[in-house]
Amino acid sequence: MNHTERHLAGRRIALLCLAALTVMSGATIAPSLPALQLHFVDNPHSELLTRLVLTLPALFIALFAPLAGVVSDRFGRRPLLLASILLYALAGSSALLQDSLAGILAGRALLGIAVAGTMTSVTALAGDYFSGAAREKFMTQQTAFISFGGVVFLVGGGLLADLHWRAPFAIYGTALLLLPAAALFLREPTAGGRSVAGNAAPGGVRLALAAVFAAAIVNSLAFYLIPTQLPFLLRDIGIDRPSLTGIAIGGGNLLGAISSLLLYRRLLARLGTAGVFAFCFAVMACGLMLVAGSGGFTAVVLAMALFGIGMGSVMPHLANTAIGLAPPGMRGRVSGVLTASIFFGQFLSPLISQPWARHFGLADSFTHMGALLLLLAAVALVVPLRRRRAVSTADLPRRTTGNSATDIS
Repeated sequence: MNHTERHLAGRRIALLCLAALTVMSGATIAPSLPALQLHFVDNPHSELLTRLVLTLPALFIALFAPLAGVVSDRFGRRPLLLASILLYALAGSSALLQDSLAGILAGRALLGIAVAGTMTSVTALAGDYFSGAAREKFMTQQTAFISFGGVVFLVGGGLLADLHWRAPFAIYGTALLLLPAAALFLREPTAGGRSVAGNAAPGGVRLALAAVFAAAIVNSLAFYLIPTQLPFLLRDIGIDRPSLTGIAIGGGNLLGAISSLLLYRRLLARLGTAGVFAFCFAVMACGLMLVAGSGGFTAVVLAMALFGIGMGSVMPHLANTAIGLAPPGMRGRVSGVLTASIFFGQFLSPLISQPWARHFGLADSFTHMGALLLLLAAVALVVPLRRRRAVSTADLPRRTTGNSATDIS
């Protein structure tokens, strides 16, 4: 392997490892939520606030990711990325020194700003470095890395949470290990890679991007129902060890990684863009509905595995579709809005699911979310069919006219 090949391999590995930081921002502490709530049980609204410890970063990601996209397009991906990694490590591990929910939540807010810069930069760099089939391949590898990272961080976080609820927060400090790799292997794209030409997207492209962003929001609502509510559903059926919660959620991430690597590109080739969305949302819906009917740990793990198969393919599909639609000069901004959409859904998830679960019950909240995903799958199938039918109908008079002219002649 020559110097150029080593550099390209290092660049790919650095991007993949940095992408895994996004799942670490929330997954690491999910198993410690029940113990965290117990520690702060005397605080008003502790039931909701402890869930916000998991999802508050998502709000700040959603708020700051569009700004990060603008900064990335105008001033460069690399400076934003390096600063974001440093802030990530400091803000994420700050809960080790906090003994109030307010202090912990403040650190989580700063963590969200750091993730906004990290994820936006990484996604835009992927668009700059790769295109076509190479981009599809990288997106599947990225999702697999995120999913495998979820397994490691969830199981590791669960084991650490068995020791103390604070312990999982120490994992965030490992982000500092990625700073040298990012500085060494990630170069700023050439001016042509971030050309300002063609910044205005056509109306059809804007509409398609809006649909992708909406799908990302709903997808995140479903995805974050699991870390915010599954630990409490497991406790209700007699499973209260944080490490088992980590294993159950991590199992879904493991199947997600396998699905991303082995299934996504085949699905895209056979089903097309809309078909992949329909398939993935339908499979995820089945997984959530099986969770609702599960009465034991094994059934929950199997349901999470099914959910992971759909999630593992839809995540690279969202990124690949959005970046593929974006003009070169807008990749940073499109990456920022996609990041905002994903994490806005994550932030909304407990705000919607908590009162919903209180009113209907934890199991029914999983059933209802599954029904919403089935509806989205149906929409993904019906809209392209109606569009093709409309095009076919519009072409009919031209075909008839052509045939008549032939007959007359």
